[in-house]
Amino acid sequence: MADPKGFLKYSRENAPRRPIQERIKDWIEVYEAFPEEKLRKQAARCMDCGIPFCHQGCPLGNIIPDWNDLVYRGRWKDALAELHATNNFPEFTGKLCPAPCEAACVLGINQDPVTIKRVEETIILRGWDEGWVKPEPPERRTGKKVAVVGSGPAGLAAAQQLNRAGHTVTVFERDDRIGGLLRYGIPDFKMEKWVLDRRLAQMEAEGVIFRPCVNVGVDIRAAELREQFDAVVLAGGSTVARDLPVPGRELDGIHFAMEFLPQQNRRVAGLWPEGKPQITAEGKRVVILGGGDTGADCLGTVIRQGAAEVYQFEIMPKPPSERDETMPWPLYPMILRTSSAHEEGGIRDWSISTKAFSGENGKVKKLHGVRVEFTRPDENGRRKMVEVPGSEFEMEVDLVLLALGFLHPQQEGLLNDLGVEFDPRGNVKTDKNYATSVPGVFACGDMRRGQSLIVWAIAEGREAARGVDTYLMGESALPLAGAKRL
Repeated sequence: MADPKGFLKYSRENAPRRPIQERIKDWIEVYEAFPEEKLRKQAARCMDCGIPFCHQGCPLGNIIPDWNDLVYRGRWKDALAELHATNNFPEFTGKLCPAPCEAACVLGINQDPVTIKRVEETIILRGWDEGWVKPEPPERRTGKKVAVVGSGPAGLAAAQQLNRAGHTVTVFERDDRIGGLLRYGIPDFKMEKWVLDRRLAQMEAEGVIFRPCVNVGVDIRAAELREQFDAVVLAGGSTVARDLPVPGRELDGIHFAMEFLPQQNRRVAGLWPEGKPQITAEGKRVVILGGGDTGADCLGTVIRQGAAEVYQFEIMPKPPSERDETMPWPLYPMILRTSSAHEEGGIRDWSISTKAFSGENGKVKKLHGVRVEFTRPDENGRRKMVEVPGSEFEMEVDLVLLALGFLHPQQEGLLNDLGVEFDPRGNVKTDKNYATSVPGVFACGDMRRGQSLIVWAIAEGREAARGVDTYLMGESALPLAGAKRL
């Protein structure tokens, strides 16, 4: 197991980020290269633990100790094979996943955990550079046709797995380019889009058919879809944003994050047409409501656009900087995290509830808020939010971005036309094989489980593919994913 004393000899080290004043002037990824010698030392920190909890921490069940050992020994091609055995797109997770595997690392009990995410990304980048990542078309075709609706990570994972099983797979995307939120939701400073395009080219060479600019349910009706395909995979994501129903919400200058972020991605790609209304933070006083990853994406974006001032408000209390008794190892800890965007500027604040907006001539001018606190948990473990007397405030604002998460998938249109059942949260209901209440129709990713992580989306896509393959063929040789495999 790598170097048995590696965790005693080496401290955790990550790839450095580019200087702040340099990176806020462009849309290039923030991390610099990490020398191979240093990375192999980081892989050597993976200890010979009796039970590698990183396996359970990763929804994909990545065989992390094995490829850490292979990297330490310089066997990069073998490490890539181990990584691809469980993860279709390690370049996506290596750049974007919050690394629950690292939170579950046994070394993390009393030291900093292994830099699993950086090792993972370097393996796949090395694989591309060396030409080891090649198309893997199936040896034979089954004659079955499968439609995948949605081209985010769940849909792409399902499509690649089903195609490799020999089915003819068509991926439908209502936007003008393939990729879902990977394309238009993730800023380029977190993942440049050539990374996505390179993987899509591999999938096309394997035989996957991509059809962008097709709004299934409108351009192709639900009945037509079921007639033309032997099975359907719903992977359209959780797209109904959580709103903030307060007075003044209708004022111009208040936008959902997913109205704002895709515009900048289009600008970077040279796709935004002139004359179309654009949302920009240049020279403006900006407030971002929501303290999660999407809020941080908005923060890094408005800073690069040249905002005059930026505030990021979160209604929940400020998290602790380290684990406490409420989040013991190996649970994923809800601690304070500082992203690259938070390093770049802006003011973060917690325990703030937005009560209203006011404006002039139809445009937002002020945010009206109040400080809140939470009571001790009651007998059911619930805490009540109460306003702090005398803490009311107002502040001038020109642009408000709502990064409050998502409720459930869009139900009107395709889902209602198909007649699928929904769970109590409004997501598509499935059985253990990811089959919906409609025969031959399956669902995966955020559309099925609700807003979640990219690593969960890929795991769901792989599992749904196995369910579809079994439905079509009576059995499946596709591998189990994550916890099911373990």
